[in-house]
Parts: sequence; C-alpha cells; structure tokens
Amino acid sequence: MTTKTRKKIYEGKAKILYEGPEPGTLVQYFKDDATAFNGEKKAQLEGKGVINNRISEFVMTKLNQIGVQNHFIRRLNLREQLIREVEIIPLEVVCRNVVAGSMAKRFGLPEGQALPRSIIEFYYKNDALNDPLVTEEHITAFNWANTQEIDDILATTLRVNDFLSGMFAAVGITLVDFKIEYGRLFEGDFARVILADEISPDSCRLWDSTSGEKLDKDRFRRDMGNVIESYTEVAKRLGIMGDMPRVIEGGAQ
Repeated sequence: MTTKTRKKIYEGKAKILYEGPEPGTLVQYFKDDATAFNGEKKAQLEGKGVINNRISEFVMTKLNQIGVQNHFIRRLNLREQLIREVEIIPLEVVCRNVVAGSMAKRFGLPEGQALPRSIIEFYYKNDALNDPLVTEEHITAFNWANTQEIDDILATTLRVNDFLSGMFAAVGITLVDFKIEYGRLFEGDFARVILADEISPDSCRLWDSTSGEKLDKDRFRRDMGNVIESYTEVAKRLGIMGDMPRVIEGGAQ
C-alpha cells in the first residue's frame, strides 16, 4: 500500500497520519519539513524525518519497557511507524529543567540557568492562537481534560523527564526541556490517557553537557546551521545509527 492510495487522516507540520492496517491503528509518517515560529519559517532538511522516526522509536520503546504506556507499536520502515489511534488532548505539555526559549523571554532570565525543580507548563494546542500558555483552571473549565487526566499527565511527564534526563546524561547530553502530547486510548467505555506524538530533537532541547552546543531544533530556529549533523550526533550517541542509510550518516543537507 503506497502513500498515494491510502487515506490521509491528518497532516501536521512535521508528520502525516494515515489510516492504519487494522482498526484502532494509524501509520505515522515523518516528513523532512522543518518549521519554526508557528510555521512562519519553513525549510526541507533531507533526512530529518528518517532520524526523528528512529530516535522516537528508540525512546518510545524504552518508555514502554519501564511502564510508560504510549501510542507506539513498531517502526514500519525508514519514515513510518505503526501507532495506536488515540483522541488527542488539545494540550502541549512542556517540561523544563533549564531556562531556555520562551521562558527566558517571559521572565527575563538568562538561558542556561538551572531551575530549582522541573516545571511543567500547559499550552493550548491551537496554531491560529500561537499555542497560548494556559492553567489547569482553563483546562478543566473548557473541558479539554478533567482533573484526574491532568494528574495522570503530570505524573507521567515527570516520569518521562526522569527517564530521559538520565538516558541523555549517560551520553553527555543535557535535557533542557521537551514538549509532549497525550491522547485518550479507548477500550470500550473506558479511556486512559497515554503518551502520543513523538520524542525527538524536534521536540526536545538537547545541549552537549560539556560545551553547551545545541543539538536540537534551535539550530534551525536560530539559523545556526548543521541541523542534520546535530540530529545525527544525538542518534550516534544513543547508538542507533547502525541501520540508517549512508546518506544520513554523512549528515546530508
């Protein structure tokens, strides 16, 4: 079945969701498109989708192994993975360990300042409104999620943060912050909240622990260059470059 003949369910800035081979499944396709500032800045970065697919597979598999349920089932090929179909909760959940990006601007703090504890923020997932920061009051008032779901999201996000921080620290990378999304997995009348979307250098700020060099999407946002080389470096340190095509190993742009 080719991408031309199957039914497209949704297309975002970095991925496309297609109808899956079995009920309750979808195929998630990783594009090479890079966007920043809510789509105002755009480019094609050859190989980005391949690397993000591989890194996200690696991370989601590890999370499943420690009991953090997520939508990932298996990787299908270089650019696609089979996932469980979920009802996406319209929130972007950001966990911050170090001051960077919008937090630095909002509070006038220097980038790189360590936070006294991890901070979780919620943003309403709406491009037209530039994904505004929201509180738990907004979330429950507008029925985006109930209090139990919020509690589950907070607890899971902290578990993910602990695991990822340790995993990256072991290969000389500081997890500055990351964005994740959640969805409801329906089993009859019962719905449970599970991790969805992706975890990759597109959705995490990753700095070299020694030099502070950025190894993430900020290289694209800030015109720093070497985007694919940096993403490739992350994959190399995680030890998952073995089955990637040679063009990616060379950091083709």
